[in-house]
Amino acid sequence: MAPSQPEHHPRPALPPAALIAEQVANALLEDGAGEDLTALLIDAKAWGAAQIICREPMILCGSGWAEQSFLQLDPRVQLQWLHADGAALAAGATLVRIEGPLRALLSGERCALNFLQTLSGTATLSRRYAELAGGSATRLLDTRKTLPGLRLAQKYAVAVGGCMNHRIGLHDGILIKENHIAAAGNIAQAVARARQLAPGMLVEVEVETIDELLQALEAGADRAMLDEFDRPDLIRAVQLARGRIELEISGNVDETRLAELLELGVDYISIGALTKHVRAIDLSMRIVA
Repeated sequence: MAPSQPEHHPRPALPPAALIAEQVANALLEDGAGEDLTALLIDAKAWGAAQIICREPMILCGSGWAEQSFLQLDPRVQLQWLHADGAALAAGATLVRIEGPLRALLSGERCALNFLQTLSGTATLSRRYAELAGGSATRLLDTRKTLPGLRLAQKYAVAVGGCMNHRIGLHDGILIKENHIAAAGNIAQAVARARQLAPGMLVEVEVETIDELLQALEAGADRAMLDEFDRPDLIRAVQLARGRIELEISGNVDETRLAELLELGVDYISIGALTKHVRAIDLSMRIVA
């Protein structure tokens, strides 16, 4: 096995402001930003206030995107956040108070809520899984199964919820899957080629059998992803790999199955559901003055 690798990937900070602004600009564009016919019913000089509340327990995430949803429409809008990203809120809590031109408040409402409900939904689910893992040494990872165009946003939300990030994209880690193995010839050739192309980069191999795990060990991979292993093979894999290679469990991991997987003591469990099975948080914006 190659020398011990640094932590992949640490929890990210808030994505760059320019990226958030771009994502919001695109969302406003598809919503017809600047062409809100209904908002024209309101006097252009009318000024008012609103607040956003949650209707169910949640972990707040997405405040930066919500702010931009209003400020890009009118920089005079002022937002007073009562809680920061990562806060655990009870149903009925007020997230933010907003004041500014009523047209901007009304035009930005849906865009702001879309970002907040989606990213808070991701963070809330991630927090639930993180709490289920408790004090386990096994780290819970997300995957690349994210909403198109919102990769960094959802990865950020996963971290806010308390889980960790797997690869951000195809550029910052090598994950050799069955199709790569087939195209390269075998596991040994795929790992050797990976070492040549990207020295020092984490090299992970997805394996579907104990025999493939042994091949990954022999090839010197840093981590093996155990895909759809049954419990007897998982137990055997842990025994074979201890101290020789990192292990990651993947495939159909849900809340019910998580507890039994944590007992195995593997290094990582990756959960596509964190970003793929997102249920939006129920939020509401109301004009208050």
